Amino acid sequence: MRRPRDLWTDLRSTFWFVPAVIVCVAVTLAFALIETDRRLILDLSGSWPRLFGAGAAGSRGMLSTIAGSMITVAGVVFSITIVSLSLASSQYSSRVLRNFMRDRTNQTVLGVFVGIFAYCLVVLRTIRGGDEGAFVPPLAVLVAVALAFVGIAFLIFFIDHIGSSIQASQIIATVAKETLEAVDHLFPENRGEPADEAEGSASTAQQQFRGAIPARRTGYVQRVDVGALMDFARARQTIVRMECRVGEFVIEGTPLASVSEVRDADPDAVRQINAAYTVDLQRTVDQDAAYGIRQLVDVALKGLSPGINDTTTAIMCVDYLTAILARLAHRQLETPGRGEAGELQVIVRRPTYVDFVAEAFDQIRQHADGNVAVMRRLIHSLETLGRITPGTERRRVLFLQVEAVSEAIQRTVRSPRERAELESHATRVAEALKGSS
Repeated sequence: MRRPRDLWTDLRSTFWFVPAVIVCVAVTLAFALIETDRRLILDLSGSWPRLFGAGAAGSRGMLSTIAGSMITVAGVVFSITIVSLSLASSQYSSRVLRNFMRDRTNQTVLGVFVGIFAYCLVVLRTIRGGDEGAFVPPLAVLVAVALAFVGIAFLIFFIDHIGSSIQASQIIATVAKETLEAVDHLFPENRGEPADEAEGSASTAQQQFRGAIPARRTGYVQRVDVGALMDFARARQTIVRMECRVGEFVIEGTPLASVSEVRDADPDAVRQINAAYTVDLQRTVDQDAAYGIRQLVDVALKGLSPGINDTTTAIMCVDYLTAILARLAHRQLETPGRGEAGELQVIVRRPTYVDFVAEAFDQIRQHADGNVAVMRRLIHSLETLGRITPGTERRRVLFLQVEAVSEAIQRTVRSPRERAELESHATRVAEALKGSS
């Protein structure tokens, strides 16, 4: 059973939820105004004839025009959105489509036009004239006219928004912002002293994990409720070890987790452990900051491809990747042991600093053969990270990256002058990292 937070996240990613809510609000508003007109029975047309003086035929014609134009514009908005999704997919990466689908502005604009259409339909069906027994809800009709002007304003706003949202800088900045928020959520800056990793490893080595918990479905691990795993371990007086971390692909029937001192996991244990995992068709950034890095890398690789050849976009991706790694530089990432009252209950698998740096730079370096601008920016980024990254191990990770970039420069840069310049810069950065390690 999916948790409420998971359902809410999925609903946010759909293109129908917000429009459906707006349509419901519009229909409710229409009924409320019609009932107000019916109960108050005010002679508004006599008091303010210029505002409420339209008869039954005029009101019908006006509402029909507004409804027809709004549903037409809604179709145009939907078409523009689909074109934008296709452009983003082909020009940048299909991984960024989820951000367009989650864009609250696009959802709201479509909902406004469909909502005005629904509002006009509800009001239109109540208007009667002649032998039918005259009834025209003047207040509801006036609100329909006002909503038509609101729709015009939203159309102008949408055109401006969609034009800026498909720019490379906006797409990259949006992905980076979402990733930085995930980093702050997953790796808080001030959360006390982390547990000793060596001590946790020693405790782990003494345990025998015999009870394998198989996965019940195939897909990517989107989220893990560590609290639920701790509750399970506390109730069973056991230790749970995650075999698949967030972001990994798991196949039905393969081990999802293991339980200590238990030979065969019972069906209830399988159900409880699987309930703590959210497995779906694609990765999300919520608990998987590495996926945000993956999206930026994909955009960079697209820019470096011969068919597109957009070096500037690749450099922008490197800049934002550097910002993300800089945010991670001072955070405690590797905390395998979780428990209460000094007891180890859950052994968590999480990405390390090595994983993040490799995810960010390896493929860009491998696909930037001979691209002097990208190689120069990679060295500059590693130099920047070296100035702010503490710890011998993490600086050694950056040192190895500099050596890999230097090797790629020697192998792929043809111009002797540019190759010598880049090698000199790489050597200075490597010496600074090695000297302070």
